[in-house]
Amino acid sequence: MPKLDLDSIEQTNRTGYPAPYDQEVSGRWYRRLAPAGGLTQFGVSQVTLKPGAWSSQRHWHDEEDEFLVMISGEAVLVEDEGPTVLRAGDCAAFPAGVKDGHHLRNESDSDCVFVVVGSGAGGTGGYSDIDMMWTADDRYVHKDGTPY
Repeated sequence: MPKLDLDSIEQTNRTGYPAPYDQEVSGRWYRRLAPAGGLTQFGVSQVTLKPGAWSSQRHWHDEEDEFLVMISGEAVLVEDEGPTVLRAGDCAAFPAGVKDGHHLRNESDSDCVFVVVGSGAGGTGGYSDIDMMWTADDRYVHKDGTPY
């Protein structure tokens, strides 16, 4: 059956971010939906941000497109041009290779939920506000290439 039982899919707040960059995402909880549905061509996650939590550090992907749909609540999308409030039904698109870092912050008093779809291209990327990048083999490094 194509309908996914969300309650049966593990929800986690794991992150690979090195300290201290892991603190802002400690209130981010997500479920990986693509593997549960047998999908292999792209990634899909359902993400819940607790009040005060960030979706990630502000980042971009060199080779992967991302698309986001807000399901409930409210979050602030932060990009180079500044903040934009997203509410249920709003969508945002992040083309691969555009080095305009983005992330969501839950600045409200209640949870917000969104679904994010990525092309699954993997690859590399960087962070706008901190001295960090990630490599094709999923390692975090400083912008000069030295590992964390």
